[in-house]
Amino acid sequence: MPGSIDWLLLAYRLPREPSTPRISVWRKLGRLGVAKLGDGLVALPADARTQEQLEWIADEIVEAGGEATLWKSRSASARAEKQLIARMAEAIEAEYERVIAAAAEAEARGPGGGQAIAQLRREVRRIAKRDYFPPPNRDAAHRAVESLKADRVGS
Repeated sequence: MPGSIDWLLLAYRLPREPSTPRISVWRKLGRLGVAKLGDGLVALPADARTQEQLEWIADEIVEAGGEATLWKSRSASARAEKQLIARMAEAIEAEYERVIAAAAEAEARGPGGGQAIAQLRREVRRIAKRDYFPPPNRDAAHRAVESLKADRVGS
């Protein structure tokens, strides 16, 4: 059984000018945490949420004068699918590492960082929306932020 995950593939092409729609699409795809498979080809694990979001982006591409097709697929290669999953998890892992480091910095600064705590909590929630294949440090990032919050409450 080569690929065991259903994937959504968005194949798209946008005109070079104006650049604003292209930049908007890139940013939205980045916020979704897509895996870039090639020029104009991205992938996400298939579920109702990701399908709806990619459909919206496909509509936006077409409205901007581009072309977009959404496909549901499975990988024909288990090895390629594992590599894709690892690549997506590594990107998220790096983001969680930055949260852990930021929490350690906030803790070193001492009391009075309520705004920093709120910002880190928002960042963890933002990352979690794109965390399709949770890396080992996900729980550590959550604990770092929550323990920071607990430390501030106890101060």
